[in-house]
Amino acid sequence: MDVVLSTAYWPNLHYFYYVFNSSNIFIEAQEHYQKQSFRNRTTILSANGVLDLSIPVKKIAHKQFTSETEICYKEAWQSNHWRAITSAYRNSPYFEFFEMELYDFYKTEHRFLLEYNTQQLKTVFRILKMKKEITYTSSYENEVKNCADLREVIHPKKKTLADEQVSVVLSEPYYQTFGSKFGFTPNLSILDLLLNKGLETVDYFKW
Repeated sequence: MDVVLSTAYWPNLHYFYYVFNSSNIFIEAQEHYQKQSFRNRTTILSANGVLDLSIPVKKIAHKQFTSETEICYKEAWQSNHWRAITSAYRNSPYFEFFEMELYDFYKTEHRFLLEYNTQQLKTVFRILKMKKEITYTSSYENEVKNCADLREVIHPKKKTLADEQVSVVLSEPYYQTFGSKFGFTPNLSILDLLLNKGLETVDYFKW
């Protein structure tokens, strides 16, 4: 199966289910950038519960392409995000193993959001020793042929999963740092699964 996805900041497990189970991964680069989506947002589980982290982007021009969208550094979002991540996961089983690789994304400035998010995907692949290739779309197509089109499916305001199998996978509990406090919270950022399960992250999606 091939899949076309929007770009996403430390994508959630719904997103990664398709990444792990697809032969070819296409990231939409030629769409018009959409605000209030996972393109610049991720969700983690903190000591106070579910927490959204959003990357600020520079002022969006009318019908600006995602590939042209630049990250804004006027506010100290990198240090704020890293502080939140370390607070949430420093006691997780695998934080110390991956800490430095993750920290690289919060000490170096990247100009474009698409490139920043893509480097995160590649980092996860490298950590998990997965041979996956990422291809950017060269043009925008309203209807994608011979490919699962999830560009508008995985969205913070769309809670229903169309694929029953995906829903079953994402409801399978795994150890979470604050699970005893809040119960199991499904479909968080890949960071949650990676830092709590380590290399067993790959097995979670094998159904």
